[in-house]
Amino acid sequence: MMRRVDVTGFDGLRLAAWEFTDQPKERTETGRTPGVLLLHGLMGRASHWTSTARWMSGRHRAVALDQRGHGRSDKPREAPYTREAYVSDAEAAVEQLGLAPVTLVGHAMGALTAWQLAAKRPDLVGALIICDMRASALGAASQREWDDWFGTWPVPFASLADVRKWFGEDDPWLERPNPGRGEFFAEVMTERADGWWPVFSRRQMLTSRATWVHDAHWEELAQVRCPTLVVRGLDGELGRAEAQEMVRVLPRGQYAEVDDVGHLVHYAQPDAWRAAIEPFLDGALTP
Repeated sequence: MMRRVDVTGFDGLRLAAWEFTDQPKERTETGRTPGVLLLHGLMGRASHWTSTARWMSGRHRAVALDQRGHGRSDKPREAPYTREAYVSDAEAAVEQLGLAPVTLVGHAMGALTAWQLAAKRPDLVGALIICDMRASALGAASQREWDDWFGTWPVPFASLADVRKWFGEDDPWLERPNPGRGEFFAEVMTERADGWWPVFSRRQMLTSRATWVHDAHWEELAQVRCPTLVVRGLDGELGRAEAQEMVRVLPRGQYAEVDDVGHLVHYAQPDAWRAAIEPFLDGALTP
């Protein structure tokens, strides 16, 4: 079962958090259930973690957060969409929900938020899982490519079937059909009078992305003191050499790789994703 719990962001923004409430079977020596906070990537939403959160909730207190500008959280045009804002929101969620010492599990942008929070507040974070996020700067050309890509979206879509087909088959960024990608984007659409639109503002997504693409984040990675697992999909955006360098830079880094999957590791290959991270969780969280 899943229930919504609202969190107040650092600047008063209303953020939607989703707690998966299966009765956990294990507690720490202090009698607390280990807390896990799941952070989606750019354009994602908390529901993308459903498969992961369900099996985690059997042993841990699993909470997934709709980050500002995403899902059912607030999306005001004037709000800051900076690295500091995202990190401070995650910090507020951990403190308000009493999750510390928390295990942070982040995908893409959410992974960067997770390791920045672990570097900022080591007292709150007990373990960290980074999924398919680079520590290197991506550069201005990458931001221009995304701006151009957003302009190719044929919105509004007439139906969710059209959403699935375009993102899973017709998107010019695709090298080959990817039905899982189509399903991923179908989850972030909402119906209006004229058709289906993304639940987020594409302009806000570019603003959010601009706050990390021009900078590298190796220094913050080196400041993470908790056990950390770096996970990449074999065909994802994080290359093997960079992932292994991230593990080397991390004081307590470990490495895992998932075959036959691209960027959406946890969503497209949930069983292989579980097999990759569960041994790490057993070591990091088992009392």
